[in-house]
Amino acid sequence: MSMVMPQFPFAQTVTRRTLVAQPITAEAFAPFGQVIFPSLDGASFGPTDAQLTLDQGVPRLYLMTLTHSGTEFQAITRHRRCTQCLGSLANQDWLIAVAPPGEADQPDIAALKAFHISGPCFIKLEVGTWHAGPYFTHPSVTFYNLELSDTNLTDHQTCNLANTLGLTFAITTEP
Repeated sequence: MSMVMPQFPFAQTVTRRTLVAQPITAEAFAPFGQVIFPSLDGASFGPTDAQLTLDQGVPRLYLMTLTHSGTEFQAITRHRRCTQCLGSLANQDWLIAVAPPGEADQPDIAALKAFHISGPCFIKLEVGTWHAGPYFTHPSVTFYNLELSDTNLTDHQTCNLANTLGLTFAITTEP
């Protein structure tokens, strides 16, 4: 059942909040998914490997090159049918905002966190994790992305935070 969310008129003032991105750790990111760090070749599959949910369609692994578009957002998205993995191909640092999965048609803003990802790792977003990003300050970054082949067509729920809650967010690495 979908809840109808109040729509703020465009003339209403929108409040801008700042999220300070914390360095990513497995423990801090656990409510939203996993952080996958390099392991030695030949290591057996285990709990430090990405625990994927890709059984509702054809998996798609692709490279996407994004150009710098700032670190502010007013919308946040989730995928309810699959996990999604993101990582910088050249280990360039980047930022992401996340909120935990839930049944509501909008994220729990009180649980919204931002992370700074650097070095040789990638993230796996748990099924239903709300996310905005990736964001970065480089002119462009190429990311690898693992999701389903139709994720952006059939499993892409977006909440416009400016319209529904009167909020926008900016991510910074400075406290």
